[in-house]
Amino acid sequence: MQSTPGAARDGSTIEGSVTIKSSVAQVFGFYKDFRNLPRFLGDVMRVEPLGPGTARWTVQGPFGMRTTWTTRVTEERPNELLRYETVMPSVLKTSWSIHFAPGAEPGETDVHEVMKVPLGRFGRAALALIGKFPAEEMTSNLHRLKEVLETGAVKDTSRAVPGKFS
Repeated sequence: MQSTPGAARDGSTIEGSVTIKSSVAQVFGFYKDFRNLPRFLGDVMRVEPLGPGTARWTVQGPFGMRTTWTTRVTEERPNELLRYETVMPSVLKTSWSIHFAPGAEPGETDVHEVMKVPLGRFGRAALALIGKFPAEEMTSNLHRLKEVLETGAVKDTSRAVPGKFS
């Protein structure tokens, strides 16, 4: 399974997958340490741990505007699943489920991401108006995760803050 485009099942759910030539334990361990996320997430500039399972993310949005939010891990099954969400009122909450499984070949890991965006189709339409397309960003982010873990470097700069990976 190679990188697949993010697909919307409904107005609020976006999914994408990638296969990485690295063990499940290595991929899970890398992803679980949220300080690694800015190494491949195109708009996440910094992640600061605040306590067990809680972190403050600094994200650069459209027009160069930076914002911060807090996330919390809601479920963790080592080498299998990591779920986390923004700490916001439920109507504005974004959540992610990252699934890890052995790939078809020895030493490979299949990563499957499911993201729930707030406000369904309305929220996605509003994001599109400011140039944010979560499905496309997910695809690029998963591809960069693969690049970082397989080669140690990012070459794919699509859907990323200009100059971030230069």
